[in-house]
Amino acid sequence: MNIITRYLLKEITVSVTLIMLALIAMFSFFDLIQELEDLGRGNYGLDKVLLFVVLSAPGHIYELMPVAVLVGCMYSIGQLARHSELIILRVSGISLAGITLTLLKIGLIFTLLTFCIGELITPLSEKMAQRMRIKATDSVIVQDFKTGLWVKDGKSFVNVEEVLPDSTLLNIHIYEFDQKLQLETSSDAKSGQFENDQWNLKDVTQIYFGKDTNQVKQLETATWHSLIRPELLNVLLVLPEKMSAWNLYSYIDHLSTNKQKTTRYEMALWSKLIYPLACMVMILLALPFGFIQQRATGASTKIFIGIMLGVLYQILNRTFVHLGVLNDWPPLFSATTPTVLFLMAGLGMLHYVDRR
Repeated sequence: MNIITRYLLKEITVSVTLIMLALIAMFSFFDLIQELEDLGRGNYGLDKVLLFVVLSAPGHIYELMPVAVLVGCMYSIGQLARHSELIILRVSGISLAGITLTLLKIGLIFTLLTFCIGELITPLSEKMAQRMRIKATDSVIVQDFKTGLWVKDGKSFVNVEEVLPDSTLLNIHIYEFDQKLQLETSSDAKSGQFENDQWNLKDVTQIYFGKDTNQVKQLETATWHSLIRPELLNVLLVLPEKMSAWNLYSYIDHLSTNKQKTTRYEMALWSKLIYPLACMVMILLALPFGFIQQRATGASTKIFIGIMLGVLYQILNRTFVHLGVLNDWPPLFSATTPTVLFLMAGLGMLHYVDRR
């Protein structure tokens, strides 16, 4: 690593770090405001609220890293241009391609960092944050197994084999115990929907375990009062976007073996693999602004433009993912299109700068 590379790495890293800290502070503040609404609910005290905010931070870092890299690089390169350092580099014999290659090496560092955060830290911290919050506010303990979702609801244990996106439960098994932890009843239902603060179960089979005999009942419908709520299930179920790439791959294989639809999970997997590369694309997009704008605009303008471009990338990324799921587009196409579009824009601007 030569002197120029070390100098650029230091300047860009400092800028990206400061921008990231500012963005994380802002998003953590929003999280804190939102969580304060549940302060005092159950055992959810201020210490747990702050812990939840801290555990949510890695997820924000993963989502905001490309934006921070873009804004930080635009600011750093803008400062280099303002002090004529970019011109000095080119006059000293370093071509635009050489500067670009050096910056791409720096971008690779941020790419690897983003991938590691998204793969190793975010899935674990998100799960810890959500389960801590649920246990503190609703006193419900949850575990996920291959047989479905297991929930401890008071003195009952509930197994739900599948939860649909609209929070409809399929193949529900409810095991109710008495004070001595003796099994009292076992209920199986084909489906359940939440209405009027209760679950309406359909095609229910109930077994009452007595001391001498067992009694079986068949019911077309039944009501079930529980601490479990649709919003609780939505939080408990690990979103594909929050899962690690390895877990996504394993789950896709499981769904394929059982001949189930895998589009959403394939989309999430490809996004997991492609998204970190956006850091390199953002550096490529930021470089031309140093040559185009020169002294014409100040740091605040560059930061504003960078934020707008970052927001545009996030919007395009989410839009293509959702459209891909709805229209059954090839997952690779939906996951890569926003990044490819920004890459083409960056290359086009670099070509324009090189020809000036």
